[in-house]
Amino acid sequence: MIEARNISKHFGNLAVLKGISLDIRPHAVTTILGPSGAGKTTLLQILGTLSSPDKGGTVTYDGTDVTSLSEAKLAAFRNRHIGFVFQSHQLLPEFNIVENVAMPALIGGRQSKEAYTEAKRILTDLGLAHRLEHRPGELSGGECQRAAVARALINKPSVILADEPSGSLDSRNRTELHRLFFDLRDSMGATFVIVTHDETLAADSDCIVRMDDGRISTIV
Repeated sequence: MIEARNISKHFGNLAVLKGISLDIRPHAVTTILGPSGAGKTTLLQILGTLSSPDKGGTVTYDGTDVTSLSEAKLAAFRNRHIGFVFQSHQLLPEFNIVENVAMPALIGGRQSKEAYTEAKRILTDLGLAHRLEHRPGELSGGECQRAAVARALINKPSVILADEPSGSLDSRNRTELHRLFFDLRDSMGATFVIVTHDETLAADSDCIVRMDDGRISTIV
């Protein structure tokens, strides 16, 4: 699914990533673990094309070298092929959750009727049928994260990248969100790459990548 080769990243004189190479398997949940400052989020941002590696590093999706794309082509690729879920759900407070979820589809050029119908379907599948007209401020933290997952799914991406997606949730909602990821892997063949400190989530994943000081220490 994803091939990352020789990924380094410097911010000034600070080396955050130091020559990482990594393959992400399709239709699997891969978790990235490590202490704060290990470079996990920076790696995820580069895998997600939100940041660029230093010269010489490449990220390839199914044969497409995304590090060689222009900004316009990269934005279009990201919209079609990559979904994002963050620790803070980042839903827009002035819109209801159907509008929030439909937004990436609308940006991608789909007709509004089609986008809203698909958003409602996904939200219903994720157990939010009774919340469609609610705004984020009217939802629980767990419901907001489910809506964020729905937004990540709206364009049927090749991969979903998540950065500490359950970090702000209580134990019950954390367990439900983790179960949702594995259900989507099984039902949709979705590929997940998740940065987390949660050892329980990691223990259930298909692949565990451990990082330390900008390098990969182990892959299991």
